[in-house]
Amino acid sequence: MTKVLYAKDYVEKKSGDLIERVKKLKSKPIISIIRVGKDYGSLAYEKGIKKTAEKLGIEVDVNEFAKDASQDEVIDAIKKLNNNEKIGGILVFRPLPENFDEEKISLALDPKKDVDCMHPLNMARVFSGDVSGFTPLAPKAAHELLKFYGYDLKGKETVIINHSNVVGKPLAMFLLNDLATVTICHVGTVDLKKHTRSAEIIFTAMGRAETLDETYFNEDALVIDIGTSKNKEGKYRGDLDEKSVDGKISAYSPVPGGIGSITNLLLLENVINYY
Repeated sequence: MTKVLYAKDYVEKKSGDLIERVKKLKSKPIISIIRVGKDYGSLAYEKGIKKTAEKLGIEVDVNEFAKDASQDEVIDAIKKLNNNEKIGGILVFRPLPENFDEEKISLALDPKKDVDCMHPLNMARVFSGDVSGFTPLAPKAAHELLKFYGYDLKGKETVIINHSNVVGKPLAMFLLNDLATVTICHVGTVDLKKHTRSAEIIFTAMGRAETLDETYFNEDALVIDIGTSKNKEGKYRGDLDEKSVDGKISAYSPVPGGIGSITNLLLLENVINYY
């Protein structure tokens, strides 16, 4: 029987812990959002953050800029938020307009308020193996879910299907810290099945809905699905073909109901940690 690693119980426990922490603070935590334009994905993300923040007792300060706003306007706003001691975290929504220099935006952030791990200093810490501070959220969520369900990563053969700076590479740091054996697959990988079929734990973040069926895995495989994209019916799903693998692998995290529901909590936990 295939076990489905729903995040619901983790979210309930984590939410309860964070609510209690907020209650003990002298002032209400505040997260400031920088959003340029009204991208659909950004608006949906903002809505989700507001919903979770309200539940935890955290204030959301939205700084909205017109699509044609200048980069200097945004940098000036970031600097003001850096200097505002009441603000516990700053989140810059991406993608930014094409004429923006993302590196300059990231360098403008105070590393101590960089809750989405955008500043090069925080990224450098992650890539040096230090995942105790700010880290990209999806890899941390994947790691947290595995710990919650009691999985031991030491000595495990793991495969990551993604080599980006926000998922694959930082996730490798988490796994290496737990002494897992890590293989990273990407667009240049010639025989993906060769790697996934021999792995015990597979993390996928391809963004190709329902692509991975039972032929990619062995019967003892555990799959953590970080990918999200629209399937043929226009519904958001993960990379895993859940119907195909049901009863054919050991366990998997679902989409929706898995990693995505954890990330906002971890983002807001970063804000709480500031106070």
